[in-house]
This record gives sequence, structure tokens and C-alpha cells, in this order.
Amino acid sequence: MAFAGVLKDADITAALAACKGEGSFKHKDFFAKVGLAAKSADDVKKAFAIIDQDKSGFIEEDELKLFLQNFSGSARALSDAETKEFLKAGDSDGDGKIGVDEFAAMIKG
Repeated sequence: MAFAGVLKDADITAALAACKGEGSFKHKDFFAKVGLAAKSADDVKKAFAIIDQDKSGFIEEDELKLFLQNFSGSARALSDAETKEFLKAGDSDGDGKIGVDEFAAMIKG
């Protein structure tokens, strides 16, 4: 589990259960349920580093599509519509990707 020591397994399970079907993923609800919204800035940075699979310093659209799979390998990929909405919500400077500060703002927002 990539998030061991950062998030509780039970919180991850509950958050993933709430977004099983296509169209059910809502980033604000997910961040609250999984416990990220209540975490320290340091823990949010750790979460960002896990999700930034290619270690580019940004979370790109292809990484967002597989976002849920960072929490559980058996989780579904996000639909194209969910991925685009997630990117739009986090990409405050319009560069087509989410930086660590944008990610933190999205979690706390």
C-alpha cells in the first residue's frame, strides 16, 4: 500500500467504495473521505509524490486517469469526463497539469 503511514486503510476502502461507478468520482468528496483534507501540508506533499508516477513534479492527465489505482490496484480508472473535470478543478494556471501547490489547494479547498 503506497499510502501506508499517511492514510488509514479503512478510510481508503470507504472512499473507493463511494466511487465505484463511472461518474461517481467527486474529488472534494474523495479527499474528505480518504482523510487527505485533514492531513498536514507534509502529508499532502507525500501523497502528491505517490500520485506523480513519473516524478515530473506535476500530475498530468494520464496520471489523473489512474488516480484511484494509487489507492488500490483493483480500483477503476477514471472516465475521460471525470479525468478532465478533475484536471480542470486542479489546474489553476491553465498549463494542463497539476503542480504540488495546485494539488494542496484542491485538497484544502
